[in-house]
Amino acid sequence: MMNELIEAFRLVLAPDVLIAILLSSVYGLVIGSLPGLSATMATALLVPVTFYLSPIAAVASIIAASAMAIFSGDIPGCLLRIPGTPASAAYTDEAYALTRKGQAEVALGAGLWFSALGGIAGTISLVVMAPALAELALNFSTFEYFWLAFLGLMCATLVARSSPVKAIASMLLGLLIACIGMENPGGVPRFTFGITELLGGIEPIPALVGVFAVSEVIRAMVSPEPPPLPRRKFGSILAGQLDLTRKYWRQMTRGNIVGIIIGVLPGAGADMAAWVSYAMSKRFSKEPQKFGTGHPEGLVEAGASNNASLASGWVPSLLFGIPGDTITAIAIGVLYMKGLNPGPTLFTERASSMYALYIIFVLANILMIPLGIVMIRAASSVLRAPRATVMPVILVCCAVGAFATGNNLFAVVLVAAFGAIGYVMENNGYPVAAMVLGIVMGTMVEQSFVTSLIKSDGSLLPFFDRPVSAVLAAMTIAALLWPAFIWSWNRIRPRRQQEQAL
Repeated sequence: MMNELIEAFRLVLAPDVLIAILLSSVYGLVIGSLPGLSATMATALLVPVTFYLSPIAAVASIIAASAMAIFSGDIPGCLLRIPGTPASAAYTDEAYALTRKGQAEVALGAGLWFSALGGIAGTISLVVMAPALAELALNFSTFEYFWLAFLGLMCATLVARSSPVKAIASMLLGLLIACIGMENPGGVPRFTFGITELLGGIEPIPALVGVFAVSEVIRAMVSPEPPPLPRRKFGSILAGQLDLTRKYWRQMTRGNIVGIIIGVLPGAGADMAAWVSYAMSKRFSKEPQKFGTGHPEGLVEAGASNNASLASGWVPSLLFGIPGDTITAIAIGVLYMKGLNPGPTLFTERASSMYALYIIFVLANILMIPLGIVMIRAASSVLRAPRATVMPVILVCCAVGAFATGNNLFAVVLVAAFGAIGYVMENNGYPVAAMVLGIVMGTMVEQSFVTSLIKSDGSLLPFFDRPVSAVLAAMTIAALLWPAFIWSWNRIRPRRQQEQAL
């Protein structure tokens, strides 16, 4: 083992690998901070470059770029309320509320610090628990995936600051939008209205950019400019993070565990990890009323979770060639191209290469801290820029990001349409994040449900008689009934108080 470890360090310290890590890290930070350009897109754009790199340098570039992009998506979310990546959407409102309170350093520092710690925790899980976690993931069938996706949808009721009923209504609208197109189990066009461009469905990125970014531009157009934030030099980005770590160590640990578990499940990824962790943070918090007003507790848990899931997503990818998320799906193709064929033999015949990947994960998350601070300080000037200067630039970035998702001008039209929808919804108290969640999870819910019914010959019993499926079903039903319980309790409690007073 020692010989393989020494060989792994030799592979990582090769000049081409170190240069690849550094350049890919900067590239990932820039791409992730641009609204609409996701970590998946950053990874996909790197694939042509990997043709000219050595196997370790090629994989290192993907690892470094994806880790940096997931973190830097927090920067525009914190400064402008526009999530740079879908994984940042879960806690964008929280981070932006901290910025409006003059605590941008706290929000950005928490995103950076706990993302790095989460990435290292995910790497440890990759090293220590890879076989066990991969075996657990293989035991999941479509029945479990249905309940897992459904439970993710129910998170909409837990993260909503407004009425849970409005949150469910927004989520159902997202599910309706996810039905558009012909990418469904029946292969039948639905809700396309004869528009050819809608046959491929509505991609989450144009919807996300529209409801978060364009709606903010519209709101800026129709409302007076707020008083500028005090002109001051940003303090230390990491100041106070050790205090947050001590105060919220339970939340950080829970976020790491949830991220690791969700990351290892094929198809889940950092997006679901962030949503579930933020919802759990609010659900189990001693101060749930502070969520949405600029409270760092949710940022700690969700920030740790999304980067932990990124590393653990490589577990099924390396062991069985099963992608944990869209990023590792791209990475698997690069592994095959470079002769590092995924499988159990990879850990025996190419042990030094596997150790090299572990070292690269740790190195990328350590490098994230100094590079992230530089990126944050460069982006913080946005806070002091006049609104008339910033908003047109944001609009152009939204259009470019939407067009880049598929080189399709129709995506730009979708961004504009969802911008109007998001503006109307927020003005009436309907949370747009719940709608985005419905769009992201809708396809997984439908496909898992229909596939399960086909396997069970139309019987619903297998949804409940499998042990893991039964546990997930109980959790999902409890989350579904939670708004009704809260409504009933709010109706009953005043009556009891009146009776006691009499």
